[in-house]
Amino acid sequence: MTGNHVKRAFKYRFYPTAAQAAELSRTFGCVRKVYNLALAARTEAWTRQERVNYNQTSAMLTVWKKTEELAYLCEVSSVPLQQTLRHLQTAFTHFFAKRAKHPHFKSRRKSRRSAEYTTSGFRFRDGKLTLAKMPEPLDIVWSRPLTEGADPSTVTVSQDAAGRWFVSMLCDDPSLEPLRANGNAVGIDVGLDHLLTLSTGEKVTNPRHERKDRVRLAKAQRNLAKKTRGSANRNRARLKVAKIHARIADRRRDGLHKLTTRLVRENQTLVIEDLTVRNMVRSRSLARAISDAAWSEFRSMLEYKAAWYGREVIAVDRWFPSSKLCSACGTLQDKMPLSVRTWTCDCGTTHDRDVNAAKNLLAAGRAVAACGAGVRPQRSTPGGQSAMKQEVSRRKP
Repeated sequence: MTGNHVKRAFKYRFYPTAAQAAELSRTFGCVRKVYNLALAARTEAWTRQERVNYNQTSAMLTVWKKTEELAYLCEVSSVPLQQTLRHLQTAFTHFFAKRAKHPHFKSRRKSRRSAEYTTSGFRFRDGKLTLAKMPEPLDIVWSRPLTEGADPSTVTVSQDAAGRWFVSMLCDDPSLEPLRANGNAVGIDVGLDHLLTLSTGEKVTNPRHERKDRVRLAKAQRNLAKKTRGSANRNRARLKVAKIHARIADRRRDGLHKLTTRLVRENQTLVIEDLTVRNMVRSRSLARAISDAAWSEFRSMLEYKAAWYGREVIAVDRWFPSSKLCSACGTLQDKMPLSVRTWTCDCGTTHDRDVNAAKNLLAAGRAVAACGAGVRPQRSTPGGQSAMKQEVSRRKP
């Protein structure tokens, strides 16, 4: 975000000609090759207790192009090759900062097929996008218009497992402005029976997109398992499976976009729970349902849209006992099994488990904002309790 302008990606589907598809496929292969070569060089140097940076790998690329074995790297645009070296540099930066694992090699079958072009690698004029090494513009389906005056700074071309081609254009979007503050605040409790439960009492149905297509998916996967590896029939069966997965993911993403946009537009402050979804999906009994609910994707959308429109998202500590705490009197229950959906406190208040949790999250979020404990308060605070626990203690009789 620069000034009042927001960097925003506009993604469209396009249909390449046979020549364009061949050129892009070659580019994807070269990008993968260069990434793997640079990763191998940097890993080998690390074993000698040496560090190799982006400038050194860029010089290596020049040498590789001059060899007979890798001369084909000169046949594609150099821009995506330089960009993949920059991505590798970023990956190592995160690794050394202990924010990510060590970068891994790209696989021909499993890795994402994509190439990134900067301004020197494409031309965008009169609504037509032409990539380097291509005489004709891409046949893009403009499902929504670009912002008036938008000038793409980066273009990323990709092909998904279902064989669909996409182009994503990163542009400054001056049309995105903070919404007028309305003072509304809402607590959001995510779940499986209901996708979301709001502190207002509203419950959002979990659409369970994967379950709806589970029979079709299982049948396609059984058919795929019977095919001979490397055969054309197996490739066709693989595409059928990929298309079902793509259909599920598209519907899920569309639903989450509509839901998060509504929540951000209606509320100034949104309070959620800081869940470790990565650990939760290790549960064999709940992994499929949690993955289908896409809690991480929901949170990601909520946070970047809140940043766009001047809203605030507060993530409450995952250890906060939102379900076991009475939102009326503040009494903390000893146990609250997942099977208990409705319970009555000693004060006489009967609670719906999820609505009560959402109300407690909202109260905790307000305490975090009031006490300045930050977006992600820790379990313990040096010199005393966290702001949330102080608030809980204050509310107890």
